[in-house]
Amino acid sequence: MKLNNIDPKLVVVTGAGSGIGRAVALRFAGMGALVVVSDIDKDAALSTVAMISAKGRRAVAVQLDVTDPVAWDGFARDVHADHGVPDVLVNNAGILVSGAFLDLEPRDWDKQLAVNLLGVVNGCRVFGRQMIEEGKRGHIVNIASAAAFTPTPVMSAYSVSKAGVKMLTECLRLELAPKGVGVSAICPGVINTDIGEHATTVGVDPELIERGKQIARQVQELAAQLPFSPLSPDLVARAVVRAVRYDLAVVPVRAEAWLGYFMLRIAPGVNRRITQPLSTERLESAGAWLLKRAAAGGGAG
Repeated sequence: MKLNNIDPKLVVVTGAGSGIGRAVALRFAGMGALVVVSDIDKDAALSTVAMISAKGRRAVAVQLDVTDPVAWDGFARDVHADHGVPDVLVNNAGILVSGAFLDLEPRDWDKQLAVNLLGVVNGCRVFGRQMIEEGKRGHIVNIASAAAFTPTPVMSAYSVSKAGVKMLTECLRLELAPKGVGVSAICPGVINTDIGEHATTVGVDPELIERGKQIARQVQELAAQLPFSPLSPDLVARAVVRAVRYDLAVVPVRAEAWLGYFMLRIAPGVNRRITQPLSTERLESAGAWLLKRAAAGGGAG
């Protein structure tokens, strides 16, 4: 394993107003870096900056819509003018659009790919160019997902977006490495974030969606009470730091992600069928059963 000689002093993180992005920003700030915290929600970005400042570390908040190439250009110019060329860029911003393939409309695909894939493309383009033109050794980390190598029947748009991020990363590793820029893909499994809370779910009973969100909140609350953090976003943040330190190509996070990663190689046919039972129809049926049970129990659950 080769040790990378990058000492991050300036780090840019997208989608850093919560979840994985916030954890990544906090970890790099704790290492002494100035972190540019970007998010489409400026107040969320400011909240992350406040957390960093409270620890005596440095960060600045910037509003950024990762789907806007013009906004990316202006963002990159401002970062360069105010702080210089980043040592590390973490493309983390992402959303979830789910539902059966035949229920998804073109606008659903546009929404999913604009954020998860083209947002990463734009980030790699503007900051990769800066790193190369300045002759500065740097590293780009793209947050993909275990969904990049484990197909599911109800998340085709999301899985395609994350598989695209993983392949983009591997292509750029070949292209940018000779110019001094490393590129890594992080592929988390189940992590405690609010991506599901803000997800777009197509073709499913809204009552079932809300019940699913309630269950997810309960699971998150239970996980937060444990003496350890099995779903913590910081697991991903630590993987990001390792990826930069050792110039790693693909880094799965959590057991289910590693399982999918290895099954893709040793038993691809089995890997393609692991999640086959998770059809929209079966999930709706299970959700309806849970709602009946909750109603029979006086609404408890």
